Amino acid sequence: MEALKREEFYTVEDIYALPDGERAELIDGKIYYMAPPNTKHQLLVSELHYQIKDYIRENHGECVVIPAPFAVFLNENDRNYVEPDISVICDRNKITDKGCNGAPDWIIEIVSPGSKGMDYFTKLFKYRTAGVREYWIVDPVRQRATVYCFERESVEEYSFGTDIPVGIYEGFHIKVE
Repeated sequence: MEALKREEFYTVEDIYALPDGERAELIDGKIYYMAPPNTKHQLLVSELHYQIKDYIRENHGECVVIPAPFAVFLNENDRNYVEPDISVICDRNKITDKGCNGAPDWIIEIVSPGSKGMDYFTKLFKYRTAGVREYWIVDPVRQRATVYCFERESVEEYSFGTDIPVGIYEGFHIKVE
């Protein structure tokens, strides 16, 4: 008789116990290690963060935009911890010194070669079920942005260089280049 293999689950404590400089995310108790981002990735994060922050500031908005690394605890348990490339949080009560407790309103992920499956499948499902209102997947290789507006149950694809409407802000468009 063969013994059943026990599946190991990790918690947020395990994430905080990682060696300095090592980054990982935790989804449903499973650790996913993250490679350092490349320059193109960071330039996209920087530009998108700037455009969103500028729009919020000009319109005296209540939301906060925070780039990675920033901890997001999606659920009321210790088995989910993600670091979206960009998080927009409109309920400031969710923000603590440790990060964001609960789903941000809008998340943007920039696809890296090693994160494709995570961004297009694992995180898509997790963000939708956690209550994220809008999720963008920006893919520099394909030069496309896929926009999921969960409130309207819509998905749209946009080429880089075109105006992309932001679902949580009427009249706000972003051009990804």
